[in-house]
Order: sequence, then structure tokens, then C-alpha cells
Amino acid sequence: MTGMTLAITSIALALGTFMQVLDTTIANVSLPTIAGNLGVSSDQGTWVVTAFAVANGASVPLTGWLMGRYGVVKTFVGSVVMFTIASFLCGVSWNLPSLIVFRILQGAVSGPMIPGSQALLIMIFPPQKRGTALAIWSLTTLVAPICGPILGGYISDNISWPWIFLINLPVGVICAVVCWLNMRSRETPTRKNPIDRTGFLLLLVWVGALQVMLDTGKDADWFNSPVIVGEAIIAAIGFAAWLIWELNEEHPIVDLSLLKSRNFVLATTVSCLAFAIFFGTNLLQPLWLQTRMGYIATWAGLVAAPSGVVAVVLTPLAAPIMNRIDARFTASLSLAAFALSYYLRSRFTSDVDFYALVIPMLVQGVAMATFFVSMITMALNGIPAPQVPAASGLYNFARIIAGSFAASIVTTAWDRSAALHQTRLAEVIGAQSPTFAITLQKLQAAGMSAQQALAAVTQQAVGQAYLLATIDIFRVASILIFLLIPGIWFTRKALSQGGTHAAAD
Repeated sequence: MTGMTLAITSIALALGTFMQVLDTTIANVSLPTIAGNLGVSSDQGTWVVTAFAVANGASVPLTGWLMGRYGVVKTFVGSVVMFTIASFLCGVSWNLPSLIVFRILQGAVSGPMIPGSQALLIMIFPPQKRGTALAIWSLTTLVAPICGPILGGYISDNISWPWIFLINLPVGVICAVVCWLNMRSRETPTRKNPIDRTGFLLLLVWVGALQVMLDTGKDADWFNSPVIVGEAIIAAIGFAAWLIWELNEEHPIVDLSLLKSRNFVLATTVSCLAFAIFFGTNLLQPLWLQTRMGYIATWAGLVAAPSGVVAVVLTPLAAPIMNRIDARFTASLSLAAFALSYYLRSRFTSDVDFYALVIPMLVQGVAMATFFVSMITMALNGIPAPQVPAASGLYNFARIIAGSFAASIVTTAWDRSAALHQTRLAEVIGAQSPTFAITLQKLQAAGMSAQQALAAVTQQAVGQAYLLATIDIFRVASILIFLLIPGIWFTRKALSQGGTHAAAD
């Protein structure tokens, strides 16, 4: 493929990646708006994010089989078409349950979009220009997280939240039509490989049960609820059954023999834990800014955007260096930068300004520039070439699922920590406190009634409690992610050689 046809097809394929990555971040800053419009709490609104993430993660292991059975072009175009339809359904959702169902559908059909666009970009470029193909692919995966918070915030504030999903419609149509017209004659060979249906169903059971338990546990008082206990038992039994089945299946949906590789196990474990912290805190910050600090969605998105900008600028500069430096060094640098970013955020105060919020995000951008490539480089180091696709799939499945679980855990921990701080603050500034009495008198002197003054003081105490809870989360995140650094050095030396960018995201 050459000339204008190559350029247009490349843009269309990049749009496929862009859409999928965009939808993992665009809803983050819109959660308070979505929750308010649908009449649910912000905690329940997080299901919009976790439902997509867990469905996307669970669908990843199927991607290789689908591409082998139907061809890469048909699989990619079909995925884009179904993703576009699911986006429309999300946009016309009438309540939270319907939105969650359609987000699950959207996540489930999006699994082949990223690996499909990557494979097709490499296929249409000549071998000597594959670096250009991977650069186009990598750039879209970095630009989308910048646009997601900004677009989500602007649309929520100025149009209507359904449009964060409906904007996918023209993009999806263009992507599907262009790719099908220009690439249907280039379909890859197909083969009738057996599919591990039992393994896939067991995977859906234990992942789904665990995610529902994490999402609903707080409202149901955790293990005091028979429903939560039942979900935990289903998850545990389902996981055990899945593990036994996959270890004995001739064509497993997930190749667990990869766990024999020390590099793969250690790198994947560190990557999952670090990504879980990253994903959870990225969800928490805009939630805190909008519900407790008075930020509108647009400004909450602008706070998050600088990390992506820095990553876009630094990634092309870092790539040549990473080809010559041990990935363990760059991974350690990334984790240290993440830890510094969270430490800076753990020093926030109630009067923190926009610039103080942005500085830690700039530091996080430095971490993002090398983290994903470094970790996948270490994970795939020493994996035989025939097993690399399966290893990449398992790595990404574990990472995505870890992020979706973390989103539920972080929001639960945030509310519990806030409740604890609120209790302590109530003890300090109780009705018998002179400071409490003086504050009420000043507010009443300013024209408030006794009830209004009491409500104002209570609201301030709640806001302070959530600030302290936010600081707690960031402090713990900083410590945990820093403690992951030694684990990296138990792996063997690895160089990226410019070939692992494609699997990074």
C-alpha cells in the first residue's frame, strides 16, 4: 500500500485505537455528572468505568482466536462496528443499569481493536518503515488519554454527558468503512482452531463475580451480607475451577505455562500492581476535585491532561535511549517518578490551587513515558517467539483486570477513610468545643440562621475529612509503588530493541 491510500488507511486504523483508549478515560471526569443525572451516588457511578474495564480485559484472551478464525481485517472491522453500536446504546441509556449493561457490551467487543489496529498498521507498511507504523500506533495511545479528560469534561459541562459516547459514531463509521474498503482484499489466512469455551466461561464467572462483589460490597456492608458472601464463594470456586481447567486443557484460552518464566511472572506482577495504583488514583483525583473542591468537569480534565502531554513529548525522545539501556533502569525510574507524583499529591491542602495540582501530573507524565514499554519488555524477555502473542495477551488481561478491581477498592477505601476522619474531627470540634461555638456565632452574625450555620460547619468538616482521606490514599500509593522497585531487579536484563512498543498498551 502506498501514497494517499496508505495515509488514509493509517489514519483510519489509528482512529480505531484512539476510540478504544479514549473510552477508558473519557468517563472519569464525567462520573459526578452522570451519577447526578441518573439519580445515583458517585460511588455507584464508578461502575460505568469498572464495567467497561473488566469486560475489555476479559475479552482480550479471545482476540488471538478470533483473528485466527476470521482474519485480522474482518475481526478488527467487526469489532469497530459493534463498538460503534454499543457507543450509541450507551448514549441513549435511560438509567444506570442500562448504561452499565451497554458499557459491558462496549468493553467486551473492543478487545480486538487495539491489537487489530497495531497488526494491520504493521502489515500495510513495508518492513523498513515498520518503525513509522509503530510510532503512529504509539502516538494515538498516548494522545487519547490527554483528550479523554478534556473532552469528557467539556462535553459534560457544555453539552450533555451522553455525547461522550455518541461522538464515537462518526469516528467509528469512518474507521470501519475506510478500513474495509481498503483492506478487505488483504485479509490474513484463516484456520479453524478449537476454542476453549469452558475456560472462557469460567473466566467470565470468577472475574464477573469478583468485580460485582467489589462494586457492591460497601453498600451491602461487605461480608455481613449473604449476597456478598455468595459472590465471594462463586469467585473463589470459579477461579479454582478455571485454574485447574486451564492447566489441563490442550488449547487453553489463557496459556498458564507462561507462569514458568520468572521474568514474565515478576514483571507482570509488578506491572499489575503499579497499574492498579495508577488507574485507581487517576479515577480518584477528578472525583475528589468535582465532589469536594468545587471544580467543574472541564477544569478537572485540564488538571489531568498535562501528564499525557509530557508523555507524548518524552516518549519519542526516550525510545532510542531505551534500545540501549537495560529496561530495569527505565522501569525503576518510572516507578520512582510515580512515587514522587503521589507524594506531592499527599501534600495537598484545602486551598490547593490549579498549578499545585498540575505539577504532580507533570511528574506522572515522566513516569508514563517509559513505564509501559519497560514493563512489557521485561515481561516478554526470554519468551519463545511462538508464545509471544499469548504472553502479551495474558499480560494485558492481568493488567486491565487489576485496574478495574483497583477502581472499586480505591473508592471504597476513600469513603471509609473519610468516615473515620469525620468521626475524629467531630470529636475535636464537637458541640462542647469553644472553637465550634465561636465559628457558629460568626456565621450567625454574618446573617445565617442557626441551622444554616451548623450545616455550613458540617459541610466544611466533611470536605476536610475527604481531603484527609485523599491525602491518605496518595501517601499509601507513594509508599506502595516505591516498594515495587526492588521486585524489578529480580528479573533478568532486558533491552526493548524497538520491538515491544506494540504490546505496551
